[in-house]
Amino acid sequence: MIFLLILSITLVTFIIMEGITWAMHKYVMHGFLWYLHEDHHKPNNHFFEKNDTFFLIFAIPSWLCIMIGLEDKIFWLAGIGFGIALYGFAYFMVHDVIIHQRFKWFSRSNNIYVKAIKWAHKMHHKHLDKEKGESFGLLFVAKKYWEKVLKDKAIRKQKL
Repeated sequence: MIFLLILSITLVTFIIMEGITWAMHKYVMHGFLWYLHEDHHKPNNHFFEKNDTFFLIFAIPSWLCIMIGLEDKIFWLAGIGFGIALYGFAYFMVHDVIIHQRFKWFSRSNNIYVKAIKWAHKMHHKHLDKEKGESFGLLFVAKKYWEKVLKDKAIRKQKL
């Protein structure tokens, strides 16, 4: 029973994290902590960026929730920590591996979802300053990006 509670809270937290990271991205990263996020929008050849410090902003609460939740048998708190950690792993895989290719693990996907995510992120990065941004989320892609990718796919099919 405890496992199902932890699993349920983990999955709900994972879903909620998309909204939390959207708000953090729009109002914090493109707001008062722009100086940490700015180098992510400016092309450079560095493997690490100041932007990578946001990993700690999410990892530390996740770790604390897991540690305290398991040690003190506050299982709902551990579930929250696991949900944050799971979202962090998904974020790393999608953002750093698939989109920005910081690791060349999955470099040639024809998956429509992956293409829509990449297009949305490309539209986000067309803005080099903190103002006038768009597409602040990561995993949930706006309808207009899906439509663009599907339209491109249809055009390519007609050319064949």
